[in-house]
Amino acid sequence: MARSIFVIVEIVKKEFFQIRQDKRMLAVSMVAPFLQVLLIGYAATTDIKNTDIVVCDLDKTSVSREFVSEFTNSGYFVQKYVVHSYKEVGKHIEQGKARMALVIPVSFGDDILARRTAQVQLILDGADANSASVLLSYGNQIATQYSQAMLAEVILTGDLVATGRILPEPRVWFNPDLLSQNFMVPGVVALVLMIITMTLTALGIVKEKELGTLEQLMVTPIKPFELIIGKLIPFIIIGFIDVIIVLAIAYFWFGVPLRGSLMLLFALSGLFILTTLGLGLFVSTIATSQQQAMLIAQFFFFMPFMFLSGFALPIRNMPELIQYVTYLIPLRYFLEIVRGLFLKGSGLSELWPQAIALLVFGVAILTMSVLRFHKKLE
Repeated sequence: MARSIFVIVEIVKKEFFQIRQDKRMLAVSMVAPFLQVLLIGYAATTDIKNTDIVVCDLDKTSVSREFVSEFTNSGYFVQKYVVHSYKEVGKHIEQGKARMALVIPVSFGDDILARRTAQVQLILDGADANSASVLLSYGNQIATQYSQAMLAEVILTGDLVATGRILPEPRVWFNPDLLSQNFMVPGVVALVLMIITMTLTALGIVKEKELGTLEQLMVTPIKPFELIIGKLIPFIIIGFIDVIIVLAIAYFWFGVPLRGSLMLLFALSGLFILTTLGLGLFVSTIATSQQQAMLIAQFFFFMPFMFLSGFALPIRNMPELIQYVTYLIPLRYFLEIVRGLFLKGSGLSELWPQAIALLVFGVAILTMSVLRFHKKLE
């Protein structure tokens, strides 16, 4: 046991020395996260359609039902849930079942018929700032059009008695200022962690193949598991260093608050690193050169993960078949974890399904990759 620990420590030292000597790899591991946070942090998302909403119609009149139909017929919203109390609305928004809630007060129908100004309330999940802004503008637009239709009816009937209008009262949760950085920057934590750990693992091992040092290690008394552990530990450490860099930029540069537990974030990041190290190790068993490793990682992992995880495009806007495919993307679960911790202050009680999914993916992928790498060594 003592011998194995000594051997692993020596391999870890060798890996760090090799990384320090390779200026390009050092730049990738330290400078790239800084640049990616700054660039991607200012990115924006796309428009949204068919958003699930929860309707709380306290008025329960034909007038209120007509107003709700204006939302559901717009193509922007789908009435997924109907509740009968204000408390139930909060549960649907907190649990992420609906992106917006439409609350119609008891006096809505009477106010409309009496041609008084009527208020409705729009409650939005502001974790995704861009989406919340778009949904809020859609809601205001629908209310404005409804008010204009009421005014046009008054003019056509010749009744010049003063008429009211619909006055939406928005409430934005989790991200009240609707800053897009608050949504994008936490996602960069996950993206950078994936790219750096997977890339460094794959390139580090493939480079040893090219230099012939891996074959030299294989003829030494070093056992395969000692070699694997020794080569993976440095990349785990670098991965956590990159997380610290990204978190510092997110907090001090962009001012994104971390409402959840920092220790929980690091713990769950460890589960995600199991997956990325496994994928990097898997790439190294396929590629014969560093250029080939980068191409494989980019086209088969980075791009699909980025587009299918919900980082760049909302999953709910994808075709139904593709939405099922996204459940096979580990980055999806880690994005939900990171954004939940940053924006909603979620705890393990809310994030345990994602944590279990990451654990299963991490253990399975790393185990299969280690077995394949072990076979290659033999």
